Amino acid sequence: MAGILAWFWNERFWLPHNVTWADLKNTEEATFPQAEDLYLAFPLAFCIFMVRLIFERFVAKPCAIALNIQANGPQIAQPNAILEKVFTAITKHPDEKRLEGLSKQLDWDVRSIQRWFRQRRNQEKPSTLTRFCESMWRFSFYLYVFTYGVRFLKKSPWLWNTRHCWYNYPYQPLTTDLHYYYILELSFYWSLMFSQFTDIKRKDFGIMFLHHLVTIFLITFSYVNNMARVGTLVLCLHDSADALLEAAKMANYAKFQKMCDLLFVMFAMVFITTRLGIFPLWVLNTTLFESWEIVGPYPSWWVFNLLLLLIQGLNCFWSYLIVKIACKAVSKGKVSKDDRSDIESSSDEEDSELPGKTPHAATATNGTSGTNGYLLTGPCSVDD
Repeated sequence: MAGILAWFWNERFWLPHNVTWADLKNTEEATFPQAEDLYLAFPLAFCIFMVRLIFERFVAKPCAIALNIQANGPQIAQPNAILEKVFTAITKHPDEKRLEGLSKQLDWDVRSIQRWFRQRRNQEKPSTLTRFCESMWRFSFYLYVFTYGVRFLKKSPWLWNTRHCWYNYPYQPLTTDLHYYYILELSFYWSLMFSQFTDIKRKDFGIMFLHHLVTIFLITFSYVNNMARVGTLVLCLHDSADALLEAAKMANYAKFQKMCDLLFVMFAMVFITTRLGIFPLWVLNTTLFESWEIVGPYPSWWVFNLLLLLIQGLNCFWSYLIVKIACKAVSKGKVSKDDRSDIESSSDEEDSELPGKTPHAATATNGTSGTNGYLLTGPCSVDD
């Protein structure tokens, strides 16, 4: 075990040439980031999760009710023992052959069976009230952490001149504000990693899982080798658009369509400007070129920049989705659901009634207007 730890913490990998871990031990004159500091993130992640539960129950839910957002979920599928058995024991997405067999067995047409399975799948999805509460929690946290980051960074010299990220590196002391900012962000993303398995499931679950994993690794990595100064720039820049996104979603759930459209436009402008413009031209410029000039490359430097480039790749992917939504909005005159919506789209077959059911007007599957679905949620991290 000692050999494995010695290999993992090899100074030639983590630190610049002629720098040792002993040089970065805390002294009376200066405090430096220590790997053991990161253990604090785990109990704090649990605390953040508990605060979220309390916030959603006693703050977000009353706000949702005051906005007349109901707890009703999608339309309930007509009870049918045969279809229910197939749904729970065999498949939730029957193929054409199985649909034809069920059609003959039940004397239903295929389209009615398809609609039943769609309604039954949507039946397991969360209500609009649940989504509003989740978005309000994220909005509140993102707004707080972004505000804190701006207030902290405006007093920091590396915001105004990124070369200060590398002057005297790695002998840059760790301040209380920087330590708090880093541990808070890391704790939040650890809480997202675990809550993602219980939160609203979306089609890009794998992409978001990768995003959270890379974010946690990037925060941890940059803290251990004391690249925290440039790390704060990355964090604050990526937090800038998240509150606007969650605000747009809340407006969407509350059926404030004009406000939703305005907030989404603001979000799209901030997101694309910061992540496709400022991030590569400002942050990647300093991590790739200024650091090379002032400090020089070493093994963990390459890993750090590769992680940043991976984050940039995700930024490009989400920017494509945002532009796609914007194009649809221009054609339809309003922001509607995107391809990642957790509620399946209704179709013209909703006009046909289920056997034994009275006719009803076609509605969206969540029982509200068709625009009250999920807006894009992928980019809300160092994100989310």
